[in-house]
Amino acid sequence: MSVVTNTTTIGAIELPSRRNTELLLLVFAVVIPIFAYANVGLSIHGKLPPGMVAYGGGLAVLAGIAHLVVRRYAKYADPLLLPIATLLNGLGCVLIWRLDQSERLQNLAKRSFGHFSESAPRQMMYTAVAIALFAGVLLLLKDHRTLQRFTYISMAASLVLLILPVVPGLGADVFGAKIWISVGGFSIQPGEFAKIVIAIFFAGYLMVKRDALALASRRFMGLYLPRGRDLGPILMIWAMSLLVLVFENDLGTSLLFFGMFVIMLYVATERTSWIVIGLVMSVAGAGVVGATASHVKVRVNAWLDPFACYSKSGACEQVGQSIMSFGSGGVLGTGWGQGNSDLIGFAANSDFIFSTVGEELGLAGVMAFLLLYGLIIERGVRTALAARDPFGKLFAIGLSGAFALQIFVVAGGVMGLIPLTGMTMPFLASGGSSVLANWALIGILIRISDTARRPAPAPAPSPDSEMTQVVRPS
Repeated sequence: MSVVTNTTTIGAIELPSRRNTELLLLVFAVVIPIFAYANVGLSIHGKLPPGMVAYGGGLAVLAGIAHLVVRRYAKYADPLLLPIATLLNGLGCVLIWRLDQSERLQNLAKRSFGHFSESAPRQMMYTAVAIALFAGVLLLLKDHRTLQRFTYISMAASLVLLILPVVPGLGADVFGAKIWISVGGFSIQPGEFAKIVIAIFFAGYLMVKRDALALASRRFMGLYLPRGRDLGPILMIWAMSLLVLVFENDLGTSLLFFGMFVIMLYVATERTSWIVIGLVMSVAGAGVVGATASHVKVRVNAWLDPFACYSKSGACEQVGQSIMSFGSGGVLGTGWGQGNSDLIGFAANSDFIFSTVGEELGLAGVMAFLLLYGLIIERGVRTALAARDPFGKLFAIGLSGAFALQIFVVAGGVMGLIPLTGMTMPFLASGGSSVLANWALIGILIRISDTARRPAPAPAPSPDSEMTQVVRPS
């Protein structure tokens, strides 16, 4: 009698799914904002805030639904992305509710609009819609590689999204920036969604053209310069960024798009010359527009010396108040609900919400929030490194790069490091467009990470292996 054994040693490597780890982290991501909410209520009103059970329960239900969707449809996804996004979103709602309690902001809204309505309940509603969008991304996007088919459609869609705010009758000029459209009584910021759509185009285009961009070049002063005809894409994106800046007065979006393209170009070609060219073109474009466009010029002046024009310009007053908020916070901050960042005015819960973190949680709180954002970026880069297909690698690095650039320009703007851009801090700032777009971004990263970490299928049986048998004597 003999026993025949297949000698094939290659098989699927079963990695742990880490879903229970994600669930445990989600518990902390829900409990921490509830404690912060209670802390704000005790600091301002001397008692626990009303609706504490409803707020905590609502956040727990939303987090639970998101976890179940990931557990069912993205079993091998990265276990950190969902808990970190939930924690940031929950703390953002607490910060917005804290600013809702400010009598200064309430009186300002009554003088400006005739009434005051709290932003925190709306933010919770937007969060619920965003979680539904997050689930929709995971349900409908079974394989991120299908997006590669829509490379040039994505380019057209992103252009349409960028042009919409300047369409007469549809776009709205809000405090000098034309970045909003009004549809059915709701205001939408198309640029938040355009950053995801244009990342699809960049990833699909660079995947096809990267060899020509990397290999066909000439050496000049130690740099490999691309051929003239290969400069076309970067010149087109540069021109588009300048047009956004000129016609929409949107410094943040123009920086985001051009910076994301340069990052993806460098990753695709591994040519340092693209970084140098991108920086030169960024400085040249920003210099020309900053000296000529009035809205951008005001922000540049506010960045150079906000206290010189403090009493003359609203932008200077906002930047000056923001810098004083960070200075007042010190290392440990004044405590939840004990700061005066509401002096910044109408933008306190959107563009400048990070100033509240700086004043009430101090340098320690600022570093903790930046660490959380850094973890999302690190997990995105790790996902790009683990992705098995070039489109997934470029797409993940593009989304991570866009997220990192947005954090940099917002945090740098409110701290006085760079000119104010008018963008919003992801998950913290009040506004539906931002929270929807960023939850969709997290959903796509989770889908790519699931594909990257999913065990490879077992190899098909080989005729050669069948011929190799171990025969043992009975």
